[in-house]
Amino acid sequence: MAAAKHYIDDPTNAVLSGLRGVTLTNPSLVLDETNKIIYRHPSSVASTQNVSVVCGGGSGHEPGFSAFVGQGALTACVAGTIFASPSAQQIRACLSRRLPEETQGIIFVVTNYTGDVLNFGMGIEKARAMGKKVEMVVVADDVGVGRAKGGKVGRRGLSGTALIVKICGALAETGASVEDCAKVGRLAVDNLVSVGASLSRVHVPGRPLQEAKDEEERLGPGLVEIGMGIHNEPGCEKVKTDLPGLVKTMLAQMLDPSDQDRAYVKIEKGDNIVLLVNNFGGTSNLELSAVVTEIVGQLRSTYGLKPKRVISGTFFGSLNGPGFIISVLKLADTGLGSGRSILELLDAPAEATGWSASIKTETWEKEYDGISATAEDEKEDVRPTNLRALKSGLHRLIASEGEVTHYDTIVGDGDCGTGLKRGAEGILKTLEDGQATEDPVTCLTRIAGVVEATMDGTSGALYAIFLNSLCANVRKLDSPSQTQLTPRMWAQALDGSLKALGKYTPAQPGDRTLMDALVPFVETLKETGDTRKAAEAAKTGADSTKGMKASLGRSVYVGGEGHTEVPDPGAYGLCQFLTGLADEL
Repeated sequence: MAAAKHYIDDPTNAVLSGLRGVTLTNPSLVLDETNKIIYRHPSSVASTQNVSVVCGGGSGHEPGFSAFVGQGALTACVAGTIFASPSAQQIRACLSRRLPEETQGIIFVVTNYTGDVLNFGMGIEKARAMGKKVEMVVVADDVGVGRAKGGKVGRRGLSGTALIVKICGALAETGASVEDCAKVGRLAVDNLVSVGASLSRVHVPGRPLQEAKDEEERLGPGLVEIGMGIHNEPGCEKVKTDLPGLVKTMLAQMLDPSDQDRAYVKIEKGDNIVLLVNNFGGTSNLELSAVVTEIVGQLRSTYGLKPKRVISGTFFGSLNGPGFIISVLKLADTGLGSGRSILELLDAPAEATGWSASIKTETWEKEYDGISATAEDEKEDVRPTNLRALKSGLHRLIASEGEVTHYDTIVGDGDCGTGLKRGAEGILKTLEDGQATEDPVTCLTRIAGVVEATMDGTSGALYAIFLNSLCANVRKLDSPSQTQLTPRMWAQALDGSLKALGKYTPAQPGDRTLMDALVPFVETLKETGDTRKAAEAAKTGADSTKGMKASLGRSVYVGGEGHTEVPDPGAYGLCQFLTGLADEL
């Protein structure tokens, strides 16, 4: 139900406020609020005789296409209400009052939806009746709807529209004729395929909450819908699969020449292509980047295609939809000479906030030498270790991840358990792969490296500092004869590491941090030389954090009374490790 929560529930207010915001992020733009038109301020148009490029459609697809208005892209954009075409009256207002009077012609870039095509078509015929040169480029790039189902309507318009807008806008900026702009736009459409997938339909502001509840039942946990449209239109199939399986199916729909229902464009091994991975709006940047990695990998390995450009981001959204669209554009010759190839037009600069592809042509074209990722210190000789008592503590820590995560969800950001588990699993792998050695210094050095690589955040930094200092302190104690270190010798080294840690953090027992478990362990081990007693002291310290108000760390900013109910997650996790370690010894 989280997807049904909005900051603005009134859809009319949402659209108008959103359009006002576009003009605030680009001061060269103006809003005709009555007709919901974003257009370039006349003084920002360097050559008023250039072809004007106009796009439009329902709102809810931001940044498409109001944020594409600007130099090198659109001259104007006409916005409808959420997921609904603008009216013919709005389009006529744009044609008659919001474009440079001297423009040599107008290109309308329109997605292939009935309302858009009809309303823009009426505007075009009106303009032609006024003696204006007008052409319409209809973008129909979706392969989720095949020939049989698409019928006379044809393919829907998806995120490939962003590429067509950029190509036509950049070409118009060069002074090209309206005929050439239309020809190149249609050439690109003819070589364009797209397909989307989403984990859920979106909830439109102002609509009943029951719609969101119904969607949870329609597309249950673990299911993804392939071919879903940008207006909540149903896809071609619902599947339960992982990301590699999902991408495999989507690419097959786009590129398999044997699929007669969907083989719209012949794209063969070695062809030059541009890849656009478009966010529906609700997919995290982290996941979208992982999606890009998977797509590029399969394009290379399965289809022998290495994209000349990889463009990723939110270009043509669907409110906060948890999905993405893959668009593949086969590069074709425009026949217009240097500076007007499709790749050059895509690379051309644009002063439009919606076009976020910022990598220059020179950067794409440069050859980069490969760099080995193998660290020099990985070449050291490896011997078996006698420090495998660590395993008991590590296994216990991993088993406690659920509890630690639960506690951290209450008093923090919920990542403490997974961070500790990730570090513990990394250390275990190092021990089991034989990458640890009989030498405690070498073993600790490798463990510190694992912590640095696998644990992030504050706790990762604290553990890395502590372990690296422990390596240095043990080195001072270790003898050439490899005499086994006693608990008191370890205590001495640990005490030195605590002092080193104090240089970087003011945390002390009583601050509700991992120090509430670490300090009692070290001090008790130093006093008694008994590992079990030291672990018991760590447990007592961790237990004492229940009810303790935090004075350091993210818990300081978390409201409520959660600290009275649970111990500090970091102290609890460390206590679990130390208890497991002591049990083995």
